[in-house]
Amino acid sequence: MKDSKIIDVAREAQVSVATVSRVLNDSRHVSPSTKAKVLKAIEYMNFTPNASAKNLRSQKTRTIGVVVSDIHSSYFAEIVKGIENMANALKYKIIICDTQNEKEKELEFMSLAMNRTVDGIIFVSPVISNRDIAAFCERGYSAAVIGRHVEHPDIPCAYTDNVKLAREVMQHLLEMGHRRIAFISGYADAIDSYERLEGYLKALRDAELPFVPDLVENGDFNETEGYLAFKRLWEKNPDMTAVFAANDEMALGVFKACRELGIPVPGRLAVVGVDNNRVTKYTSPTLSTVDQPNYAMGALLVEKFIDQMNDNDFIDKRVFKVDSKLKIRESSDFRLNRET
Repeated sequence: MKDSKIIDVAREAQVSVATVSRVLNDSRHVSPSTKAKVLKAIEYMNFTPNASAKNLRSQKTRTIGVVVSDIHSSYFAEIVKGIENMANALKYKIIICDTQNEKEKELEFMSLAMNRTVDGIIFVSPVISNRDIAAFCERGYSAAVIGRHVEHPDIPCAYTDNVKLAREVMQHLLEMGHRRIAFISGYADAIDSYERLEGYLKALRDAELPFVPDLVENGDFNETEGYLAFKRLWEKNPDMTAVFAANDEMALGVFKACRELGIPVPGRLAVVGVDNNRVTKYTSPTLSTVDQPNYAMGALLVEKFIDQMNDNDFIDKRVFKVDSKLKIRESSDFRLNRET
């Protein structure tokens, strides 16, 4: 075979381009079996590495790109702050791209890595697909993800178990006597929305309760849409007694709608959000929510990502599942009177 390229070797060996580059540079952080597979592919493809192939990972800018879908959200802001502080401590800089949930902007930002403006990109966004991120890595660039699990040998990720999180919220509401529980999801394409809805549905099945489609609305992860979603829910389901909002901002929108409609929270309606936004301790009533270690997640992942890009502890660990914790506060801390 003539004119084989590094990407051809990667495909033959069924590994990433970055892994082939590690083998070419005799990195100690490649397992013997993987190294043997790559060397066999190199021989089979009659591949002759050039300087650019060997140096694929050696040109460092000590700068990391961070793609975030909405920096104004406290959830994303806390993660980015953790990334920034740890990166600075490790003598790295970050460039932030706030894409406002626009996938095209996220794809455009990848060109920074392709032009070697940054050493790699951390995706803190539910918008771009795992397939797009994997394809980016297969071309020899470095990526990491916060907020979801990505099944790829070269992509470190940190996330909370959204299905488990949602089931715990539902279990709390069920234990308080609620049976007509509404769910306000985020935007449809977000993995968080899908997984939290899955947890909601599993909890209903576990409790042998029917799924009622009219009890589910989309709120796009923001306060205004949460407010509008609740009004639609209430119009269709005046007998509902609890609302599980997939994030705190939508839950705050529910609070606003309830004040306008004269619905007592707590008492008539229980409300639970997700993220433990700072303001949730100071609302009236205080908002029950799920605390996620967002800052710590950002700091942990950027540290591991930098280690990986520098070939330190590469095989140590790639997937970091962090625990969340339900914070029961005034908005749901009451047992339902079945006559309500």
